[in-house]
Amino acid sequence: MNGRKFTWIFLLLVIILITGVFGYMILLHVDALDALYMTVITISTVGYGEVAVMNDAAKLFSIFIIFAGLSAVGYGVSSLVSFFFEGELRVAWRKKRMNSKIQELENHYIVCGAGDVGRTVIKNLQESGGGFVVIEENEKRVEELEQAGILTVHGNATSEDALQKAGIERAKGIVCTLPTDSENVFTVLTAREMNEGIYIVSKAVEPSAHNKLKKAGADNTISPNEIGGQRIAALLLRPSVISFLDVITRAGDVTLDLEEVVISPASVLAGKKLSEAKIPEQTGLIVLALKRKDNAKFKFNPRSNEVIREGDTMVVLGTGEQVDMLETLVNP
Repeated sequence: MNGRKFTWIFLLLVIILITGVFGYMILLHVDALDALYMTVITISTVGYGEVAVMNDAAKLFSIFIIFAGLSAVGYGVSSLVSFFFEGELRVAWRKKRMNSKIQELENHYIVCGAGDVGRTVIKNLQESGGGFVVIEENEKRVEELEQAGILTVHGNATSEDALQKAGIERAKGIVCTLPTDSENVFTVLTAREMNEGIYIVSKAVEPSAHNKLKKAGADNTISPNEIGGQRIAALLLRPSVISFLDVITRAGDVTLDLEEVVISPASVLAGKKLSEAKIPEQTGLIVLALKRKDNAKFKFNPRSNEVIREGDTMVVLGTGEQVDMLETLVNP
């Protein structure tokens, strides 16, 4: 039972009480205190004596007050029992605990929408172990996510209120996977306004939506339909290449991931050549590409004499443990 239902029950009892006081004052010609006393003993059916001689009208009025009072009290008691013993207290406690956990998150990710694409994003974020929050409007999906232990905000991702509850001011990135391009554009606009530095990735449904989303503030856009089509075509035209990529990203029980690592000012690698850094020897990672701080283009398969600079981004291939080892070198 929610707070609104409690409020209505309380207001109903107050109305019955006020009606009883004024009714007895008029019918029995007594003062307010005696009328209140009559109303209370009538509702509670304790059986004390009346404060005045009861006429027929007062008797009929008392019958009405008894039925109305007992009905309101009975409904309130049954609702209270339901609240404690039918799981609603547990749900309320779980929501409160979940909201507390969301408020503690920092540098987390926000997933807007738990549809087909959103669920895939959620699964990958779970596997990565990073903190994230899901904003979902569908009540059934929200219940499923909460039962799975996923931090969830029940609301419309296009609203500032839902984004604020998800901690967008403290978030590192946000993924917009809502059903329509208009919803995603509005969410991107709102998110960029609330956090200028957040990294935004959005799903694009229509081919023309990419430019609109980027103008709205998205850093990157993805079309699941386009990617799915490209994957199917690649499997037809270059099956061996795709099989090879599947093998290197899932070799037996070991999952290899492509990760990007940014060189911090305090990194021991800053100012060194790749040959001097000896990243493969120290971590076991393969350096696939290098992107300069002031350049948007990647240098694939960089030469050994390339100098690693502060703010550069390295794209590496390896296990999560190996990436963690590199993180300790670039962010001591």
